[in-house]
Order: sequence, then structure tokens, then C-alpha cells
Amino acid sequence: MLDYLIDRIREVEEIEEIHLVTNAQFAPAFSEWAPEDVNVHDDGTTSNDDRLGALGDLAFTIERAGLEGQDLLVVAGDNLIGYSIPDFVRFWQAKGGSAIALHEVSDPSLLSNYGVVEIDQDDRVVGFEEKPAQPRSSLAATAAYLYRGTDLDLLPLYLEEGNPTDAPGNLVAWLHTRVLVYGYRFSGEWHDIGDLGQLLEADNLLRASAGLPQRAKYVPE
Repeated sequence: MLDYLIDRIREVEEIEEIHLVTNAQFAPAFSEWAPEDVNVHDDGTTSNDDRLGALGDLAFTIERAGLEGQDLLVVAGDNLIGYSIPDFVRFWQAKGGSAIALHEVSDPSLLSNYGVVEIDQDDRVVGFEEKPAQPRSSLAATAAYLYRGTDLDLLPLYLEEGNPTDAPGNLVAWLHTRVLVYGYRFSGEWHDIGDLGQLLEADNLLRASAGLPQRAKYVPE
């Protein structure tokens, strides 16, 4: 998953550094795997009881790596991205604010599994609900973001206010009322690998595109 994701990230010419954050249990394995251009950060946590959450880890990495004030591409490690990240970057550059990648979901019953985003005619985010019972849009938030450094300067305030630290979309829900955030509606494949069933589906999709036979069970190779 990460090899595939990082290959997509490397397609962006503007990327200067790649940082990966994990916990104390898995940091040794990630450090052993990591290519030369990937910096692995151990957040020191050991269980769900003391974990920092996605946004806590983002703040941790920004401080540890000295990334304050820098524009950042932030992507969750369980995103299987089939769309063009360079196209996402060009959209973000043209808009001038921060941005989130959005996936059109045709089945309304599935939207309650995602953060749901409303945008206006200029693609500006005007509404965000996490896993709503009655979705007001067909656009699902994916965990792929492009943040202006000046916007991320507000992250400490977000955390100081006691806002949720886990789901990364919560920051966008808070941020869009304070700064310009835009929604990038991509075309192309995207899978949120939240369980083994979704992993198998995504694996077989890629195997089919490579001319390989399908399989009934996911086995790492």
C-alpha cells in the first residue's frame, strides 16, 4: 500500500520531503522498510489509550520535522489513490487556499460512512458533516489534503480548543469557516482500505489492471 502511495506522491515535482508518522509498536518495522527519501517518525504511543490521533500526529510531525509555515500534502496511509496527485496540486495552486480531495458517491446509503462535503459554484467548501444520517451532498471527503502553511498555523488553536484529534476531516470542518478551503472533485479510482474486504477488492482491481489472476484471499507478497 505505502509503496504504491509513495510512488504516486513522487509524481509531484514540488514535493521536497516525505514524512511518515506511526506509533512505537510499528516504528521499527516502518524504519526497516522505509526508502531513503521517507522520514519515519515514532510518536511514542503504545496503545489506543495514549494515541495522539491523526491530527495530533500531524501536529507532532510538523513540530518534530520543523515544518511550521510550510505548505503540506497530507495523505492517510490507507488511501489507495488512482487519480492524479499532480492534477490535485495544480487545482490547489490555482485556487489559492487549502484543498481536500472529494469522491462522488452514487449510492446514498454509503455516504453515512464518510465525511460529506458541500461546495459552492467556485468549489469552495461551505459545509462538512462527519458520517451524517441525512447527507446533504454526494461528495465524500477522502483523507487527502493540501494545506497552506498559514492555514496549518491554526492547528495548535484547533487542538487547544479541545476539538477531536482522530478523524482528519474534523480539521477541515473547523477550518473552512475560518479560511478558504476548496473541494477537488477527482476522476479516477479511489479506495479507502478500512478492512480486509476492502483490501482484497482493491488488490484484485490492481491485479486485473496488471493482467494477473484474481484471488479469494489477500496474501502479502
